[in-house]
Amino acid sequence: MNNLSQKRILLGVCGGIAAYKSAELVRRLRADGARVRVVMTAAASEFITARTFQALTGEPVLSDWSDDRTGMDHIELARWADRILIAPATADSLARLAHGRADDLLAAVCLASEAPLMVAPAMNQAMWRHAATRDNVELLRRRGVQICGPADGEQACGEVGPGRMLEPQALLQALSDAFCSARLAGLKVVVTAGPTREPIDPVRFLSNRSSGKMGYAIARAAREAGASVELVSGPVLLDVPPGVQRVRVESGQEMLEAVLERITDCDLFIATAAVADYRPAKPAQQKIKKPVADTSLQLEPVTDILATVAALDHRPFCVGFAAETEQLEQHAQKKRLRKGVELIAANRVGNGRGFESDDNELLLVWEGGTCWLPKDSKARLAHQLIEKVASLYPQRSNKQISSEYHAKHSA
Repeated sequence: MNNLSQKRILLGVCGGIAAYKSAELVRRLRADGARVRVVMTAAASEFITARTFQALTGEPVLSDWSDDRTGMDHIELARWADRILIAPATADSLARLAHGRADDLLAAVCLASEAPLMVAPAMNQAMWRHAATRDNVELLRRRGVQICGPADGEQACGEVGPGRMLEPQALLQALSDAFCSARLAGLKVVVTAGPTREPIDPVRFLSNRSSGKMGYAIARAAREAGASVELVSGPVLLDVPPGVQRVRVESGQEMLEAVLERITDCDLFIATAAVADYRPAKPAQQKIKKPVADTSLQLEPVTDILATVAALDHRPFCVGFAAETEQLEQHAQKKRLRKGVELIAANRVGNGRGFESDDNELLLVWEGGTCWLPKDSKARLAHQLIEKVASLYPQRSNKQISSEYHAKHSA
């Protein structure tokens, strides 16, 4: 499974002979669909040029404070990254990180970023074994930094021992594995995404502005969390996420039927799709010609998919979405209670927000709690949502959830 497609990888390159391997790592990351940007230390430019990395990434390379044109470029880069990998990481760079220094651009970016940090040490075997280096590495490990390597073998100085940087393929695998949390391992998840199209006649239909980006991001995040994911998708122009099984539908009725076919052994149901609330009561079998007088269209309600699933006897843990233009929390709480679901993710729409955008912001509402996820890419918000769902998901069978739910709401 390719976990790196569209992931934002910030590669830090420090001064060491192993820097030549970093160029191959960038090439492999790009081949797997990752977006890569590079920050070099001044010492790194003695071993490999910034132009090499710029050609491989298609992005400008930062190596000195003079490259920070606005004075805030390093902050933007710190926020941009999904993961930071320093490869090679020298003894000096490990010391800077361990002691929270920010006296070069790479160290400052790492200190300003909340992205998980990975380092691939590369140095002489005696330097690696030195007590100061070992202490720095242990301190970084306690802070949650992932230490990748080093490997044993012959070194550029002619000595043999630990200190070789891991090969690019091994680092590629480590990065890929880093995006798998296993938080939903063993669970089956059904996700709905995109709009529906309710036919007026063979040519025209009623629909909405949903792009499906949020639902597809959630399907991918759930898969990366270890779940088996089936994605029931309305008509969108998006690639199926790696490892996800997708079924395409058009109308709300088709989506309902596809969901019910897959819900029997489902553990989590995440209803992201913007299903039409109404559809034409009697779609025309032939194209309706332009009228000579005013024409009215009779509508009827579309079956509520989320409420239908939530009312099943053996129901999964249910997550719904609410697109609102006002009173976000109030409407989200009412929707959660009305539909009888465990969690609602609400977002504001209109004025360029929500629909057809790559970014979003969410208010998560569940019984006894709320959580605000500030504006970010939909991919990142999807991972945050899945983390919250995983923390709320009860370690109980669907039958237990169902009986407890019905007992509570029939009392």
